[in-house]
Amino acid sequence: MIQLDNNFERSASEKLMPPMPPLSASNGGPPEGNIIAFVSPRFGDGVVGGAEAVMADAAFGLARRGHNVEILTTCAKDHFTWANEFPPGRTVVDGVSVTRFPTVLGEGSARQRVGDEILAGKQVSIQDQQLWINDSLRCPEMWHHVFDNGDRYRALIFAPYMFWTTYAVAQVHPAKSIIMPCLHDEEPARLDIFRELLEGAGGLWFLTEPERDLGQRMYNLGDRQAIVGASVAVPNQYEPTSFTSKFNIDRPFIYYAGRREWGKGWNALLDGYSRFVSQRGRQLALVTSGVGSIDHPLERSNDIIDVGLLSDDDRNSAMAAAAAYLQPSAMESFSRTVLESMLAGTPVIANGASDVVQWHVQRSNAGLVYNNEAELIECLNFVTDHPEEFKRAAVGGRQYVLDHFQLEDVLRRMEYTLDQWLPVGAFV
Repeated sequence: MIQLDNNFERSASEKLMPPMPPLSASNGGPPEGNIIAFVSPRFGDGVVGGAEAVMADAAFGLARRGHNVEILTTCAKDHFTWANEFPPGRTVVDGVSVTRFPTVLGEGSARQRVGDEILAGKQVSIQDQQLWINDSLRCPEMWHHVFDNGDRYRALIFAPYMFWTTYAVAQVHPAKSIIMPCLHDEEPARLDIFRELLEGAGGLWFLTEPERDLGQRMYNLGDRQAIVGASVAVPNQYEPTSFTSKFNIDRPFIYYAGRREWGKGWNALLDGYSRFVSQRGRQLALVTSGVGSIDHPLERSNDIIDVGLLSDDDRNSAMAAAAAYLQPSAMESFSRTVLESMLAGTPVIANGASDVVQWHVQRSNAGLVYNNEAELIECLNFVTDHPEEFKRAAVGGRQYVLDHFQLEDVLRRMEYTLDQWLPVGAFV
């Protein structure tokens, strides 16, 4: 077992927490040992993140199917600052108990120093790996809650692998911890601390075949692993014309939704799109929604149009209105937005460095992949010159999503693995 920095000062953070009497059968809560807890680094309105969305869908879906479900999360909304924006304590959301715990931030110097070495592919000692994971977001009260209340839980579900909330808390009761790693082919995944975490977990839920294959190449995984997938909700309707009118968009556009940050390929997308505009002029706008700054001259020329953080209805309509959806990220374990685009009948232009996204595009035949900036520009030229032909090429995308990524199928796979790995009463 990896050593953890668990010499936490409980008193300071406990002052932030209102009293939280334990749930039990006697006070109307779920019976001991029968609760499925989803442990997520963030949850709630305004939270943008693929793993967080998958966890929320699964938690509420299993609750609707009659399971006793809780969500354990932090008070943070922003994954850069990890500031405590939500109030701590227990609330009930759509019938599911949600308990929030305050974050505690490290000084950050060790995180930066060791992080640079990790990204450079250098050998990093186990002591420095532990410094790195502990010198950022920590959530001591969550750790203590799970330690003190472990008997209440049948299973603890964690995602994604790289956050402290998974690394530290999943090791409290590893035999009943199922990790949904949301794994990417990246240097941190090769660290010893994560190898021992994933190889020692009670089970692993993968989202796609390429993610599972990557996990099997990187680790010595046991039999308790399964591809459970994730779901994509089917909108009741799309209103593309209403979207373009609402945001005064008067020309064809490509669309990107999500976190506008380097790790998601945002900077490379801006570079490629800028080169395209310099060659072809203002024929195709780039519309973007989500979080993170743009800070680019083309925004001021109205070639890049920021529509902010959209409602689900507006985002769905944006997908349907777009000439293509752009997915520049090489680090994807599921890529929900790609599938939402296909569901809306809109073709995808995606970074071929992501095995997962390339897998989706090849199986659905609903888009194009590129491997460098020149190929990205070729894709944008094709959208500009042959828009109707490109749109028709995506006709199979919607059925692909309907056939493979519906919530009830995902939940049944989760239930099957829970019954096989952690049946009710296994730890009584």
